[in-house]
Amino acid sequence: MKECIIQTQDLVHTYPTGVTALKGVNLSIYRNDKISIIGQNGSGKTTIVRHFNGLLKPTSGKVLLYGTDTTQQKVGEMSRKVGYVFQNPSHQMFCTTVKDELEAAPKNFGFTAQETKDAVEEVVELMYIKDVLNVHPLTLDYTTKKIVTIASVLTFKPDVLILDEPTGGLDEAGRVMLTNIIEMMHRNGHTVIMISHDMDYVAENSDRIIVMCEGEIIDDGVPEDIFLNAPVLQRAQLEPPQITQLDLYLENGNQSRAILSVKDFVDKYKQNIN
Repeated sequence: MKECIIQTQDLVHTYPTGVTALKGVNLSIYRNDKISIIGQNGSGKTTIVRHFNGLLKPTSGKVLLYGTDTTQQKVGEMSRKVGYVFQNPSHQMFCTTVKDELEAAPKNFGFTAQETKDAVEEVVELMYIKDVLNVHPLTLDYTTKKIVTIASVLTFKPDVLILDEPTGGLDEAGRVMLTNIIEMMHRNGHTVIMISHDMDYVAENSDRIIVMCEGEIIDDGVPEDIFLNAPVLQRAQLEPPQITQLDLYLENGNQSRAILSVKDFVDKYKQNIN
């Protein structure tokens, strides 16, 4: 049986402006889940994940992290378990060199000097950022900034990795690197939660998709089912991935499970031809 590591119970969050962003959300997230949360701006995606490490507190209801109410835990303790990569990398940077940026979290979480050195060297090699270690991070191009912010979280290997719009501004090489990182974390037993508007990327890099609309969860399932649920997608104002749409067109909408990648599409129609 899978271990539930994050659970929301009737979670409501109302901002000081009076906007209620979450309306009694119930959700369970399990160890080694590879989840994408999708929906339009204002649907509650970012609001809900910011409860997972205490950046936001419930207006009512509960959030449990490893079975303990987050209101009874310190943000620093939760951040060690739940690493958060912000949508805008500039909001996450505060050091004067990339090297210092990478060392900040391990030092803050009590890593020894050797553990910090090893952790930084590992992510530097993984993400090919050796050449920018002595550069001020805010002077980097957007893609490299994004890579550095992801690297700064990977240094302390959180149990849960949250990626807020990680593909935004990434070139193809950056997308490939991101995929490798997600697969590495998943392979090593970590939970990965991604917020994204990029349905093509979501389709190929998720085992589970949560659809949100106006502060509520309106669907939760595997990508093959989610992207064939036309009423839910219409309500959330989302479209299936392009390759899924092409397959739907060719099959007159008669599939039982969605095609999610170009490879699957080619394999399917090659088999039909043969």
